[in-house]
Amino acid sequence: MIWRTLAVALILWLLGFALFMLALPKPLDLVQTDAIVVPTGSAGRIDRGLALMKLKAAKRMLVTGVAPEVRPVELAAQYKSSSRLFACCVDLGHEAVDTRSNAEETARWVREHHYKSVRLVTSDWHVARAQMELVNALDDDVTVVGDGVPSSPRYTLLVAEYNKLLLRRVALWIGIGR
Repeated sequence: MIWRTLAVALILWLLGFALFMLALPKPLDLVQTDAIVVPTGSAGRIDRGLALMKLKAAKRMLVTGVAPEVRPVELAAQYKSSSRLFACCVDLGHEAVDTRSNAEETARWVREHHYKSVRLVTSDWHVARAQMELVNALDDDVTVVGDGVPSSPRYTLLVAEYNKLLLRRVALWIGIGR
């Protein structure tokens, strides 16, 4: 009986992992939102967010999880972007250290600005968990759309991310960490 249960659990995990891999989000077409949120991390995220801001896909952008010593002018120079864009429309969040605190920092920022729609720009493999955390942290009247930045992650990273997604989903489902 135990072997049968383990075999079923393994098959379900493998099927779920296959779906996770097949459903990695792509960059969205020009969907207009009130805000863009970019958690720091993998390459391409901030570049994608800034490109969307230049296309006026949102009113304002938050880069969450930025090291406390980083200033907007430094980030503008690093990403070869206008300091005017940063001055008017890009905020840096210095409090977050992980996906969950990114969501909490973002939720405070969204509430402060009274936004009702957010485009979450993050690595394709990270969108599902980051979006789940953000939706959990936000009020029910805020829409979150995921915008996946294409990447080439290692297999071990994908397995780890899928396991984190499953564990966090179960934790939220049973009421832990709400």
